[in-house]
Amino acid sequence: MTQSPIPAQPDQTAAVRLSRRRRRRAGAERWRRQTVELAAVFVAVATADLVANVVVHGHDGPVLLAASAVALLATAVFHSWWAQRHPHGPPGPGSPGTDPLAAPSPDAGAPDERAAGATTLWRLRTTVSEAPGTLATLCAALAELRISIISLQTHPLPEATVDEFLLRAPRSLPRPVLTEAVARAGGREIWTEPADAHDLVDLPTQMLALATRTALDTAELPVALRQLFGQITIRQTPAKGGEPAAPSLAGPLMRLATPSGGLIELSRPHLPFTPTEFARAKALVELDTRLGPRVPKVEDHLSPSAGPELTVRRATPDDKAAALALHRRCSPATLRQRYHGPVSDADRYLNHLLDPRHGQMLTVQAPDGSLVALAHLMWDDDSAELAVLVEDQWQRRGLGLDLLRRMAALAAEAGVATVYAVAQAGNTALIGAMQRLALPLDYQVSEGTLVITAHLAGAAQRLPSPWPAAPGGH
Repeated sequence: MTQSPIPAQPDQTAAVRLSRRRRRRAGAERWRRQTVELAAVFVAVATADLVANVVVHGHDGPVLLAASAVALLATAVFHSWWAQRHPHGPPGPGSPGTDPLAAPSPDAGAPDERAAGATTLWRLRTTVSEAPGTLATLCAALAELRISIISLQTHPLPEATVDEFLLRAPRSLPRPVLTEAVARAGGREIWTEPADAHDLVDLPTQMLALATRTALDTAELPVALRQLFGQITIRQTPAKGGEPAAPSLAGPLMRLATPSGGLIELSRPHLPFTPTEFARAKALVELDTRLGPRVPKVEDHLSPSAGPELTVRRATPDDKAAALALHRRCSPATLRQRYHGPVSDADRYLNHLLDPRHGQMLTVQAPDGSLVALAHLMWDDDSAELAVLVEDQWQRRGLGLDLLRRMAALAAEAGVATVYAVAQAGNTALIGAMQRLALPLDYQVSEGTLVITAHLAGAAQRLPSPWPAAPGGH
């Protein structure tokens, strides 16, 4: 359901004050009217008493007095009932209403918020009972707050329904007011978060775009799942002996089978997954399974200050033998800086790192086909870890900085909020390269280990494209 944007609303505080003044004026007018009516009753009683005194000596004096009293009482009761049923006449055209969110007249001093764009987008999710009229009640509650419903998705459950809205609301509307209105309308398990223009894409279009990204690159599957469900935690567990694990759904935990027989676990605390969401995630994972490992054939060329031209490209599982040879040529100190300890089984590390489902891996290849550097971008919840390994004789030539910039750009394009690198306190090369990214950095030190976190908000425009020559972009 798509609606045109609602008209810009006045400042809510000013509107509420204006409404209170109107109610006070209406109350004062009502008291004045009732005072006049009471005075009229006393005047009528006095007049009736005077008439009675005139005719009391007549033959029909008592009867006339009783009849006048009954008629007076009936007239007073009827007028009071009529005044309560119709306290005001209908407002004339252009008269301001009493709705606290209605636009006051221009002379009330309300700012022109249309030019200021005084609306904001919200994502709202709530559970309602499966009964006729519940959705209408909820929509009416949103309409009272001048909220426009941009889109609506329904997730049927056995005894309830989860409704997910994309809303356009007045910017001055506080989140607690929105939540309280939904609760009064019968909503429970209410969840809200600010939305942006990317959420305006309808669900079928979004699913097709995510499926396309996943089909082109295996490493995009975790990114696609995060964009589909928001803030979630993704963990992969390797295959174990026996029968492969079956997909399952249990509240805020979803398990999906991987091609190797392992599991992908998606968790989202305080917001259970619905069967509809489970079906969507399962469809993306099944697509990835059917297509097998996929790595885009993108590359770029480097010309170090001294030495032959090098090629930077995405790594594939076929690079395992060359990567093992690189590890054997690296000194123990270089390996210790990369892995923060001795490396006794590089083969086991590379099986994980070369799996594109865990992230993206870049290689720097010499003209003879050997690899002289490796870089890893590993997805970690809503962040990603950066790691670089450069062969000893190729260090201090800018390869590490170039790889870090490319990986930061890939993370920014994927919508990751932060990237971080874990280094020993004495790894000055990595520390200096992170500082030269020209990004906001945070530092955390614990027992000689330094974690440097770079914030990527707005960095997509500042970082160079990771693959300038890639056809169609990446």
